Amino acid sequence: MIKRLLKLAACVAPMVLAVGCASNKPAAYDYTAFKAAKPRSILVLPPLNNSPEVNAGNSVYAQVTYPLAEAGYYVLPVALVGETFKQNGMTVAADIHALPPAKLQEIFGADAGLYITITKYGSTYTVLDSVVVVAAEARLVDLKSGTVLWTGAASASSNEGGNNGGGGLIGALVAAAVKQVINSTTDQSHPIAGVASTRLLSAGYNNGLLYGPRSAKYATQ
Repeated sequence: MIKRLLKLAACVAPMVLAVGCASNKPAAYDYTAFKAAKPRSILVLPPLNNSPEVNAGNSVYAQVTYPLAEAGYYVLPVALVGETFKQNGMTVAADIHALPPAKLQEIFGADAGLYITITKYGSTYTVLDSVVVVAAEARLVDLKSGTVLWTGAASASSNEGGNNGGGGLIGALVAAAVKQVINSTTDQSHPIAGVASTRLLSAGYNNGLLYGPRSAKYATQ
């Protein structure tokens, strides 16, 4: 009886491990619509800011062009885009996001629009630490048809890699208080937003953006 149970356990264990591994692996993104649309130019809309930090939108907006250009796309200059919306009385990101895609295509002539939503931005204070976190989600939409070509999400934290040091409990409390003062008096979130933007919009990663036509890797995907 014991031998039979051991043999059964030996057979079941690999199955359990396989199921566990499969459940942890994200499903492959369906790029059918993306590849059919073949976008060459991208209009980045002013980000929708769902964080309490008023400067979050401008911080993220200023750092999205580089990873998209590196991925092989022509990106409409965000300063020009923002000024165009302003001249037309559109200054609220939520109102801009609500515009019909076809109208955006008519005005700017871009193939696709990138809609970014900031979900976290700023420092969070706990008993033993102060951590800066930036997180955002994005949708790439075909401006001619309104079809969603790709969605993604990414985040970055100032605490990545750990911050364990000496000093015991008192030292940790003092360090956390000092970090909180620094984070609240200077914009420590801005460089973290750059990391999050790069993770969100760089091409070539699992379920990330595809390379654009200006990239040498465009034909290989």
